[in-house]
Amino acid sequence: MSAVQSPSRPHVETLVREVLYRQLGRSSGAAGPTLRVNSSARHMHISPENLAVLFGKGAELTVHKWLYQDGQFAAQQTVALVGPRKRIIPNLRILGPCRNFTQIELAITDAIQLGIDVPVRMSGDIEGTPGGYVIGPHGMLEMKNGIIRAARHVHMSPSEAAYYRVKHLDRITLKVVAPACITRFDDLIVRIDPSFKLEVHIDTDEANACDLEHATKVELLKQ
Repeated sequence: MSAVQSPSRPHVETLVREVLYRQLGRSSGAAGPTLRVNSSARHMHISPENLAVLFGKGAELTVHKWLYQDGQFAAQQTVALVGPRKRIIPNLRILGPCRNFTQIELAITDAIQLGIDVPVRMSGDIEGTPGGYVIGPHGMLEMKNGIIRAARHVHMSPSEAAYYRVKHLDRITLKVVAPACITRFDDLIVRIDPSFKLEVHIDTDEANACDLEHATKVELLKQ
């Protein structure tokens, strides 16, 4: 008779939090999970194969700064992005670790600077998107596609999703209260994974529009 494998401690903790959130509900006055809202500056995700093209065979990403999500970091490596009108965005930061695809995420003002029309897409949905030339210290990469404006989204663990009563790929609203304005961003895409910590990602244009730097309150509202 085979032994039954016990669930891991993180899995048990996630289940307990999920049950507690469901039982307490939002009407109980219990403190909810801490919400973090971050501005995501233009950046590049890269595959190992394309990293070798730009930085040489055997190149690896090195940590410049750890990001809020566990295991994610801004790398020391940067590149230059060249648009169709030979306009350049220098010092484009690569984020690590490497992925199985290459993608560049820009804000609208970045796209205007390059002279390209960038569609709003979820990360990884790059079919039919514009491309460009990327220049690194070792070589140049021609991207046939992969330049997007990332759809605003929120990372959640299953227990945090239970608190907000949402499912993966649901939509939710972000409310930002700042001294000069109150701003709502509808249709944030909910992304749920046991490894995620509660964090909203908006781009730099959106962060400037709502004066995120001086915000006094941020909250998520079910649509």
